[in-house]
Order: sequence, then structure tokens, then C-alpha cells
Amino acid sequence: MKRLYFRPLIIILAILFLFSGTLVYSYPRLTAVAYQPTQRYSKAECVIELNSRRVLYEENGDVRLPMASTTKIVTCITVLEICNDIKSTFPIPQEAVGVEGSSVYLQAQEIYSVEDLLYGLMLRSGNDCATALALFCSGSIANFAAEMNKIAQKAGALHSNFENPHGLPHKNHYTTARDLSYITAYAMQNPTFRKIVGAQNYPSRGWKNKNKLLFSYESCIGVKTGYTKEAGRCLVAAAKQENMCVISCVLNCPSMYERSKKLLQDSLSSYQYEKIIDASVPLNIEGSTIRGIADKDYYYPLLKEEKGLIEIRTYAHENMRIENREIVGKFEIYLAKRLLFSGNLYKL
Repeated sequence: MKRLYFRPLIIILAILFLFSGTLVYSYPRLTAVAYQPTQRYSKAECVIELNSRRVLYEENGDVRLPMASTTKIVTCITVLEICNDIKSTFPIPQEAVGVEGSSVYLQAQEIYSVEDLLYGLMLRSGNDCATALALFCSGSIANFAAEMNKIAQKAGALHSNFENPHGLPHKNHYTTARDLSYITAYAMQNPTFRKIVGAQNYPSRGWKNKNKLLFSYESCIGVKTGYTKEAGRCLVAAAKQENMCVISCVLNCPSMYERSKKLLQDSLSSYQYEKIIDASVPLNIEGSTIRGIADKDYYYPLLKEEKGLIEIRTYAHENMRIENREIVGKFEIYLAKRLLFSGNLYKL
């Protein structure tokens, strides 16, 4: 009897395997992979598109790791959000003098502006700059770290914790490649942050950016290097091509510049930033003669084979007004049956 049941079971399992493979191919994950690495380059890496935050590629993206001075991405955006005037000046406190690691060699009671120190922080990776900024903005390292964690959570980084503003080793100071990419995407929305991390030098203080990718890859627009013995070589980089910007993060990567450039180039060549809804083109609302327009253009990075999997659904909506605009319907955008965006349609 056992033999009579054994063969049909094998046949059934084989059929299920074949059909399951077809379904996976037909409905790809939203976290698409542009290519597969042939070898391990780093302990963790991730690439996302800046506006949509779509993960274009990752390897160990959710593994918690130390991140050295890439911490200063969080430090910089935190200062920009809690400091009212970056032109304001203050004397350097004694606690910021002689901080171990990379430094711009601040001296006690020297007068610097917040802006000066932000450039020293991001171009020269000054741990003394990080300490001075934290003390000026929050009064203590602990208070400033609490602000950093608030910013990280606001950016969607839910698996990170920051204990200091410079990234020197601490057992409870960690992030993930995906989290750090999200934080960077959040920070890059701030024009002052973009200006600082994209600067090749800061002439008023004679500082040159340590990020070699800014000088060797013309599409690069930032962001930050990092190194400690515990964290290894780390780099968060951003590149822009036409209207698409991608962010890569590599943690503990010996060839961080070469690997980052490869990740950025491959992502930019594999994906296209497609306009899915044009705010100037009215949409027909299903089951109605009414047409409406979206509040803005909607874009999304897509692989070539994904373009046919985009679907836009529209629905009639009970008339209401928001900020003197009459809502006549609603739209939803799907990729492979999964919701990407939804929003209101407004009266023409």
C-alpha cells in the first residue's frame, strides 16, 4: 500500500513546485533585485530610490551593525532641524577639544559658527565638531542622542540606536544598511544638507571633502564616509541621473568606493523613474462621467519588465472640499497587485 501512495505524492509535489515557480515569476516582490552579487563585498549593503524609498537591492539590509562616522548623517540633519540659525556663533567648549579619532583640531574658546562646524563634520569627519555641535544644540551628549533617535524614527529607521554624535564605538550604537539609507533619503530632502554633503571643499576654512567618490564619479552628489576598527570601512553615497536619485549604503566594505559606484551605476541603469500619474492629465473615474486630476505627479522606479504590471484604479467619492478644492474621486496605483500610492482626485 505504501508504494501505491508514494508515486502520486511525488507527482503532486512536482506539479505544485512548477506552479509555485510560475506564480513567483508573474508577481515579483516590490523589493526588486536589479542583479545578484557573485561574491560577498560587505557585511551589509542596500540601495534605495530617494523619493519613493523603494529598496532596489539589498544584502543583509536588516542586520544591525556599527556604522562609524556615517553616524554624522544623523548628526547633521538633527542639528539642521533643531538649530534655529546655523549662522550663529559660539566658543568651542573644552569637552570638544581632543576628542579621539578624526578631527579638525578645535581649540577651546575659539569662535566658530554652526555652519562652519557642519562642514567640518561632513567634509573632514571631525569628531570634535560633532561633540561641539551636540553640546551647543542640546547641552549634553545624552540629550542630543535622544534627538538623533527621534529623527531616525521619523525617517523610518526603526532598527537603529544612536548613543553619540560621532560614531565612536559603543555597544548600543548601531544601525542597519536599510535604516541608514532611509535616514539619508530623509536628510537629502533638506537643501542645506544636500549643499553641505555635496561640497568638494569649504574654502573659508580650507577643508577638502574626504569622500573620494565626489571627485571620481560625476553623478555622485554626496554623502559620508566612515571607518573604525570595529565597523570597518563604511560609505553612504548618492548619485543622480536625470530625474532619478539613488542612495547606496555599504557597511564594513573593504572596497567601499568601488562597490558603491558599482551599486549606484547598476541601479541607475536597471531602473527607470517612470511617471505613473501626470497631474495635468485628467483621469476618468470608473462608473462615472466625472473626471478629476491628482494633486501632483506620481513617479516610481521600475524595471523594464515591471512596466506592464502597473494598474491605476479610480473611484467616485462623496463630494467634499479640502483647502477650497473640491474632491470628486480617489485613485489607487498598484504594482503587481500591491498598493503603492493612493490619493484624491480633484475637480477640474
